[in-house]
Amino acid sequence: MNGRFITLEGIEGVGKSTNLRFVADLLQDRGHEVMVTREPGGTPLAERVRDILLDHADEPVPPLAELLLMFAGRAIHLENQIRPALEQGCWVVCDRFTDATYAYQGGGRGQSAERIGELERWVQREFRPDLTLLLDADPAVGLGRVGRRGESDRFEIERRDFFSRVRETYLDRARAEPSRMRVIDASLPLEAVQAEIRTEINKVL
Repeated sequence: MNGRFITLEGIEGVGKSTNLRFVADLLQDRGHEVMVTREPGGTPLAERVRDILLDHADEPVPPLAELLLMFAGRAIHLENQIRPALEQGCWVVCDRFTDATYAYQGGGRGQSAERIGELERWVQREFRPDLTLLLDADPAVGLGRVGRRGESDRFEIERRDFFSRVRETYLDRARAEPSRMRVIDASLPLEAVQAEIRTEINKVL
């Protein structure tokens, strides 16, 4: 594949949406064609899966079903959008990917890393991000920002201990894969956060 795949990860309220656009702008300024996308979602069909995962509904989504839906949406996203874009030389910047599944469905919901890894190999084969920026902040910081947004989705209403487990799983993965996952202190002012991001992107460029 001629393009590169960059993902942004982190709990709610760490600034992924703002910095997703910042990363895309950095790449475009260097002459790269860039596609910005997100998970769950990314294509019309995968966005319908996202609606099931995030919406409040009378019928609960069991943890195993949630995990399977995440990978169903990812399979659609990969085959219909991400892989074709990379093969055409486009750089793809994605708001969350499989690290989020280990963090949220694994650390948060208690699904085993072995089960998630099996699904990862099945859906992605050897495909992994070229670079992952983990925007890290204490849940108290992130959730405080989320509280100012208005209505929350099905994940955002979880308790702080849920997000503490999610964060720790993210950090465990970053410690295990330091060459791919770079931790950015998202509790800093935006200008400082983006300076760190610029440094990491320049290394890739």
